[in-house]
Amino acid sequence: MKFMKLGSKPDAFHSDYESNSVRCVSSELETDFIVIVDDVHFHLHKFPLLSKSNRLQKLALTASEENSDSDVHLVDFPGGPKIFEICAKFCYGITVSISPYNVVAVRCAAEYLEMTEDIDKSNLILKTDVFFKSSILCSWKDSIIALQTTTVLPEWSEDVEITAKCVEAIATKTAIDPACVTWSYTYNRKIDAINKELPEICSVPNDWWAEDLCELDIDVYKRVMFAVISKKRVEGDLMGEALKTYCLRWLPDCNNLFESVDHVERYKSLIESIICLLTPDKGVKCSCSFLLKLLKVSVLVGVDQSLRHRLIGEISSKLDEASVRDLLIPVEHTETTVYDVELVQDLVDRFFDDKKNDLLLIDPRRYAVIGRLIDGYLAEVARDRNLPPSVFVTLSRSIPDAARPVHDGIYGAVDVYLKEHPKLTKLEKKTVCELIDVKKLSAHASIHAAQNDRLPLRTVVQILFHEQVRAAAAARAKREQEREEHDWEIKLPLRSKSLRTPSRMMDGEGKEGGSMRLMASRSRRILERFWVVGVSQRHGESKSTGTSGSSQSKSSSSSSRKHRYSIS
Repeated sequence: MKFMKLGSKPDAFHSDYESNSVRCVSSELETDFIVIVDDVHFHLHKFPLLSKSNRLQKLALTASEENSDSDVHLVDFPGGPKIFEICAKFCYGITVSISPYNVVAVRCAAEYLEMTEDIDKSNLILKTDVFFKSSILCSWKDSIIALQTTTVLPEWSEDVEITAKCVEAIATKTAIDPACVTWSYTYNRKIDAINKELPEICSVPNDWWAEDLCELDIDVYKRVMFAVISKKRVEGDLMGEALKTYCLRWLPDCNNLFESVDHVERYKSLIESIICLLTPDKGVKCSCSFLLKLLKVSVLVGVDQSLRHRLIGEISSKLDEASVRDLLIPVEHTETTVYDVELVQDLVDRFFDDKKNDLLLIDPRRYAVIGRLIDGYLAEVARDRNLPPSVFVTLSRSIPDAARPVHDGIYGAVDVYLKEHPKLTKLEKKTVCELIDVKKLSAHASIHAAQNDRLPLRTVVQILFHEQVRAAAAARAKREQEREEHDWEIKLPLRSKSLRTPSRMMDGEGKEGGSMRLMASRSRRILERFWVVGVSQRHGESKSTGTSGSSQSKSSSSSSRKHRYSIS
């Protein structure tokens, strides 16, 4: 962190009457000028202050013309008594230190006091401007610290253009090639043992700037992020990662959201600002899981409906990336259901409405993922005893058949719903069970369903009938396969004499030793394979050549016999 020292005299300011409400300066001359800032009275001398402050000159002149006391009241002074004392010490030539933490307030106070070059050379405005431009804006962390301090004096900071300059400096640095980053930064994510041991070897991550920006309040953070987006030099996924990092820093768990009304309002402002940064034209890319967490918090803190619908639109386009846990969003009014099923219904409807015109272009696997996702979600919300069957059925039927090739998932959800809602009427139970297509149940699910006493008898009969049909079809297919194999074996000719003759000859020779018998057996097996292949290849030729096939067979036998001895 950089700082600047002004003045060389020792500190002569002290508190009087054992209270900080009165500040005096030690001097041989009696004080003749009282300046009141808030509740603190500064007993000072006119000459050092009036020689550097045009505003104090005007106020002192006005007081003398009105023949009133010499007290001067500084209303709404930027930075309060502490910053005024720094300005007063500068006028006396007493050593003061300017740092990123107070440079904004001192610069605004100098503007308030009109400490310009017109009244005195090398005045406080010039000094702070030079330090701000040459040191603060050139330093990554110092510029962030200075920007954060502008939130205390937003109007003054805007008037002297400090806020705009800090935002531009920070946004420019985020767009720099990471290989050119030579300054220190904060990065506590994804640091493994290798990175800790060899920090100088590790390359700078592309999102090196994300954690440092988390120090900013949401108002200035949003302004910086808009500036970063406008430069179009940072990739959309990096912007999404930065937003996620900021939310993880400032948003608590949902259980701790309602600590106080002030906290709720702050979280609401944060969420609304983040949603404003997520518009499609900004190019910001966030994961579906992160967006659903934002939606969950936005429901709890009461974010504006228009912003919430915008967030829902972003989520629906990538709903197949979500998990069941992400979709478990608590309902805003807890006297009804536990989870906001209607919100999930809206997400599903938007997903399929957007894809309706592109059905042929959509990967079928995405539809299957949505089907499994909603079936898993239904199995979770089915435990809610306040969930009406109409809501359960409507959400299930919003999934097209193409997204649910197997009905094991919806069967599991229906089973849970029937278990948790034993007081359903026969009509309601029938309507719920009609969601199951027994033809799409696996064998394992069918066995379970056939023994499930919660299902209506009609459904069980349908399952048993379908299983019987499926078993009969499987048996019929097996018989046809066995018949084809049997017919194929019949078509294969018996072993030719030409194969048996050399075998007997070889058996006779085998009396001389066991090694020859082993070679004969191996050769016979090889020739048998060749014979089967040869016969299958010549089977079609024999139909066209007629009686000439026998002569070809003899010739083949002769060649096979020769080939046998060559192998042996």
